[in-house]
Amino acid sequence: MAETHQQFDPLSTGSRGRQITAKSIVYGALGLFALIYIAPLLIILLNTLRPLDDIVRTGFIALPEAETASLKYWAEAWGSFCIGGTCEGVSRFYKNSLLMTIPATVLSTMFGLLNGYILSKWRFRYDGWVFGLITLGVFMPQQMTLLPWAWMLGKLGLSNTIAGLVLVHTVQGISFTTLFCRNYFVSIPDDLIKAARIDGAGFWRIFRRIILPLSPPIVIVTVIWQFTGIWNEFLFGTVFTSGGNQPITSAIVAFSGSGTGERHYNVEAAAVIMAAIPPLIIYVVGGKYFVRGLTQGAVK
Repeated sequence: MAETHQQFDPLSTGSRGRQITAKSIVYGALGLFALIYIAPLLIILLNTLRPLDDIVRTGFIALPEAETASLKYWAEAWGSFCIGGTCEGVSRFYKNSLLMTIPATVLSTMFGLLNGYILSKWRFRYDGWVFGLITLGVFMPQQMTLLPWAWMLGKLGLSNTIAGLVLVHTVQGISFTTLFCRNYFVSIPDDLIKAARIDGAGFWRIFRRIILPLSPPIVIVTVIWQFTGIWNEFLFGTVFTSGGNQPITSAIVAFSGSGTGERHYNVEAAAVIMAAIPPLIIYVVGGKYFVRGLTQGAVK
């Protein structure tokens, strides 16, 4: 007879009254926290559908009226609203963010895989010091790196360019990706590497045939981490770029803070939602893989 799997319920102990009380408190608290987190998103989303005079008259917290609700503010935010002296909306800044985020994510992940492989499976003198110096960047505030990066980008001729931001985010992200990958690869048995070396496999062959096939969980973790972090970052984008070369997060800051005339809250809300869509997609699609990858690396 096949056994049936019963899901463990930590609140199922005690009397019936205690169970009901415990579940009410736990689910009530969870629901409250979920409402606190989702409320700003819902408020902004609803305001993207409301005319400006309705927002000014009734405030931010109100439902859109059926006869006046419209999606035209999304179109205006995307293609025709004036930001930084030009009236092209956020579309070109969206493109800048994609051109910055995708290469920086790919490059920092590749370097993290290679660094993690070397630092976990190839012992050399002072390898612990090298690992410590690389991961020191994890704990270093970004503000401390602004001046050195400004000098470096100026010397390389990459000031106010997307290529310069790709370089900055790639190097800044290597600390995180190296830490993740090194800690994950430590769990791979050394005997597997030794057997491959006895069979004549070299450095790159072991990396391609053994390390990479075992890496999908940690690759997913680093890609999700890097993509969301780089896309949402605005300090480097604001300091090192200006005008039409800014990523969308920096443009949103200029968008909401520029001008002394009438504020278009509905258009600004639509632009903010647009800026948040890619990280939300990454989180929704890859969230469970992110947790699974971290867990696999932790318990092997």
